[in-house]
This record gives sequence, C-alpha cells and structure tokens, in this order.
Amino acid sequence: MSLHDDAVLVLKGYEDGGDAAQAGLRQQYLDHLAAHPDGMWKACGVGHVTASALVVDPERQQVLLTLHKKLGMWLQMGGHCEPGDETLAAAALREATEESGIEGLTLLGPGPDGAAPIVLDRHAIPAPCHWHLDVQYAALAPADAVAAISDESLDLRWFGYDEVPNVADASVVRLVARTRAALKRQG
Repeated sequence: MSLHDDAVLVLKGYEDGGDAAQAGLRQQYLDHLAAHPDGMWKACGVGHVTASALVVDPERQQVLLTLHKKLGMWLQMGGHCEPGDETLAAAALREATEESGIEGLTLLGPGPDGAAPIVLDRHAIPAPCHWHLDVQYAALAPADAVAAISDESLDLRWFGYDEVPNVADASVVRLVARTRAALKRQG
C-alpha cells in the first residue's frame, strides 16, 4: 500500500469526536488527496499532508516542544513525509524520534498499528508552498527519556501541561488538550 493510500484510509477512519471543524478538515484533506496524487509530498505546491507528534510524559504531566528554527515558535515535533515512510503514523513517529532524540517513543491510540491521529491542523506556510495539512499524533516518552536537540531546532524543552498556553499558539494548546483527553480515555 502506498503512503497516499494509507493517508486516505487513516483520514476516512479519523474520529473527529463530533467536532464540525475537524470533520470539515478531514473532508478537505480527502478532497486534496483525491485531486493531487502528489499531495503527500513537499513538491505539491498547493499544499501537502504532513505528520507530527506531540511527545508527552504523562507521569510528569509534561510535553516536549521544539523551538522551530525557521518559525521561531514552540511546536510539536513533525514535518514532511519521506519516500521511506510506509504510513502516516510511521512518518509522525520518525519525525518525533529525529527531532526529540528520544528512542523508544510509542504512539498513543487504538489505530491499526497502535496509533490514531489526535487532531488535524491546516496551516499556511511560506512560499513556494501554501498549506500544510498536518495529521497530528501523540507519542509517549519512555520513563527514562533523555531529549537531545536536533539541527532543526533552536531549543528543546519540557513544559508542564499548564505552561503550554504561555509559550505556544492555539494549535499546540488544542493538541495538548486533545492528547490529555485521549490519555484519560485510555486510562
């Protein structure tokens, strides 16, 4: 199965929790992929699907954020899909591992490979592309996790759940809130 096909299946199965905005985004993503066979790749100038993951330590009630080098914002780990990625979940996990330096991350959720997206976020990006259609997961850090900054970051730091609104934008705050809700559901 191609990464494009996997993305379509993931999006069709995405549980939006009755959120009309999330349902609308899911349909936009599906329409985009139907219209653009290259819609998974950075080369698709009108926009492309990306994969990200919020690294979370539920025991300590904290998340790991990266200070993005180009945007100068505190964000979750994530980015472009690569040809070697077999699934969206694998792309998100690869990005989270590369950008956090933490080995042994596991994705949260009941999906077919143990993972399911937490939230969808569509955001404008600087030219030449126009949009990132981000599929956002949560990655659980092992108890002994030691983070290491990557070349893509200016900084890497753990923040308590309640600190995130003071440093990050609304999309990250929403991702943290939905991740916390997913953690409660999984008990």
